[in-house]
Amino acid sequence: MINGVIFDMDGLMFDTERMWATFWEPALAALGLPYKEGLSEAARGTAGETLRNVVRQFYGQDCNAAAIVDSLHAVADKAFQKPVPKKPGLDELLAWLDEQHIPMAVASSSRMDVIQRNLDNWGMRSYFSVLASGQQVTRSKPDPEIFLLAAEKLGVTPGHALVLEDSYNGVRAGAAGGFVTVMVPDLLPADDEMRRLYTAECRSLFEVLDGLKANRW
Repeated sequence: MINGVIFDMDGLMFDTERMWATFWEPALAALGLPYKEGLSEAARGTAGETLRNVVRQFYGQDCNAAAIVDSLHAVADKAFQKPVPKKPGLDELLAWLDEQHIPMAVASSSRMDVIQRNLDNWGMRSYFSVLASGQQVTRSKPDPEIFLLAAEKLGVTPGHALVLEDSYNGVRAGAAGGFVTVMVPDLLPADDEMRRLYTAECRSLFEVLDGLKANRW
């Protein structure tokens, strides 16, 4: 039985992963650096020192990774001032979970101010009793720390908590934490590794809702 639901944000709730992919080039250009192919994909779903280490892999151990990430966030902050597109089925899923009195959390690698702004722009913050940010953990996805933190704050055990994720690192984190992990692919389809790790795959949040109503997990 599912006693709590933990949502990833970018690419799962909101159609923002495509936006993040466009932020790297201007962020790097502001520092006089070129964009290197593969950086956006490698950085997806990471935060903090994990993200800075990804940057170092592309620009060298001596690069100013913190300045690059700060520049990225500056570009993102400007773009996220206005509401970002919602994923189909999000409103319906949130409303149903609320009706069922199933507690909800957001566990996102994004900074807390970005999480809050995206939720507030759509009037959604009241649905969530817990917001967990990449700033609150020392190890980002694929480590399960952020999901474990969210579950603890929700007061649910991982085996009875549903994690909804779109990214490979997110699915890895959910599986590593022992969560019921459902993948709703966004930019990348599920591969053999994901199929070994996840509990189920859904094509949309509408399908997640159908699964919950049918007690599929």
